[in-house]
Amino acid sequence: MISRTAAIVGIGATEFSKESGRSELHLAVEAVRAALADAGLAPTDVDGLVTFTMDSTAEVALAREIGAGELCFLSQVGYGGGAACATVQQAALAIGANVARVVVCYRALNERSGRRFGRVSRAALTAPTSAGVDNGWHYPMGLGTPAATVAMVARRYQHVFGASGEDFGRVAVAARRHAATNPRAWFYQRPITLAEHQASRWIAEPLRLLDCCQESDGAVAVVVASTEHAADLPATPAVIAAAAQGSGADQYVMTSYYRDDLTGLPELGVVGRQLWRQSGLVPDDVRVAVLYDHFTPYVLMQLEELGFCPRGEARHFIADGAIELGGRLPVNPHGGQLGEAYIHGMNGIAEAVRQVRGSSANQVAGTGPVVVTAGTGVPTSGLLLVPGG
Repeated sequence: MISRTAAIVGIGATEFSKESGRSELHLAVEAVRAALADAGLAPTDVDGLVTFTMDSTAEVALAREIGAGELCFLSQVGYGGGAACATVQQAALAIGANVARVVVCYRALNERSGRRFGRVSRAALTAPTSAGVDNGWHYPMGLGTPAATVAMVARRYQHVFGASGEDFGRVAVAARRHAATNPRAWFYQRPITLAEHQASRWIAEPLRLLDCCQESDGAVAVVVASTEHAADLPATPAVIAAAAQGSGADQYVMTSYYRDDLTGLPELGVVGRQLWRQSGLVPDDVRVAVLYDHFTPYVLMQLEELGFCPRGEARHFIADGAIELGGRLPVNPHGGQLGEAYIHGMNGIAEAVRQVRGSSANQVAGTGPVVVTAGTGVPTSGLLLVPGG
């Protein structure tokens, strides 16, 4: 049982940039030290570490650099951005099983100055793995970047439900408007208009430049402990009311072309049903949604999969500013990956914790739960966080 047995007790991050000038190990150490300081804990308190399979910083290297002692729990989660919330789930499971007492989850990447995920990768096609075989079916057709694969689904979604490029643009406008008042954000003080979105260049129709998330350098870390331990620590804990992973039937990466229906994100539906069941909450209870906005169309689909509106109705749901500050469901008050930074979704978890604590740059009123999602189009994960105390 995960619900309310563990909490996020510390968060830390580097600055978000396009050229960090430091190694990914250096970034990871900075973020972890900041998170431990925020939690009021020492490196020697850490006995568990969780990261992404895509992270270049090995747990033992990080442990040495921060001065941690013996470790009892080590874990890595796959599927790129889909791992974000699952790192916290892994930490909560370890704590609940009394395998570890203090677990740090981290992600560090130089995704702008180093390896850029938005470019075609020959290695992804030629790898002697099942993923390499899967990529062999669509790379020869010119679908060799995340944007190209997502564009296929976005076009089908438009055809079936009547969504337009302007509907996608409203997601980008909201994110950039929120980032403009968040000093941590790369696009601080740089909002956009719908007209500017529509004038941005094509990347892969129907996706424009401003439909695609940033490429960022930086790192984020969060510290997880039991709710009992959290009560003795200085920061307001963000209690994990639910944590889930999910993969849909006939899942591929990043687009499951062979499903009968290409207009949804079934993997997130699997996650959403678990979140509501574990927590006893329903979509109407949610105060803030921190949704993984690697591409704007997938934000619309996530609103539908999580039950905030019926299938195909997200464009109407957002039309009156519902996802902006002051709307009925503010989405990504920090600016998301479109506006703040792309740290594989970990900065979204940090924002959810700030919302629970009441310390966000764009704080949403109330004390209700915050839902967080990880990367979609791939096996994914999610969290529901509530105030402790």
